[in-house]
Amino acid sequence: MENKKFTVTDDLLASKSQRFLNFIIDVLIIYIIEITIGTTIIIIGDLTHSYAASNWVTSLSLIESFFFGLVILFFYYSITEMYFSRTFAKYFTKTLVVKNDGSKPNMKSIIIRTVSRLIPLEPFSFLMTEKGWHDTLSVTYVVKKHEFVEKKKLFSGE
Repeated sequence: MENKKFTVTDDLLASKSQRFLNFIIDVLIIYIIEITIGTTIIIIGDLTHSYAASNWVTSLSLIESFFFGLVILFFYYSITEMYFSRTFAKYFTKTLVVKNDGSKPNMKSIIIRTVSRLIPLEPFSFLMTEKGWHDTLSVTYVVKKHEFVEKKKLFSGE
């Protein structure tokens, strides 16, 4: 008896428009998180009359603010994709991050995927190729969730 393995096929891959929408929504969410953290620090500083942290937030330069955003980006993608295999944007577009065999990516793959996002111009790499650099380097795929689940059920014979 032949032992077949499930493999992600091209028909399961998320479209370029879904990928672009994921990017836009995730960037907006990261920006909202950054603003929320900064505002919370300022409010707590005002309420406690401890202005060191709030002064730090209000005096951040554009470059410091950018790096603060990168830290948030790292934690946002790492946590959401590690635990849920998707970001909030991927919930909206009904897509999912998986390995080639359809399994959930491990921590190493997610960390590589997240760090790869820090490469300059990387967000636009999926427009030039079928897979973005963060997909290629981490050996992961972004798939259409419902089609993926259905095909995996058919494959396993459920």
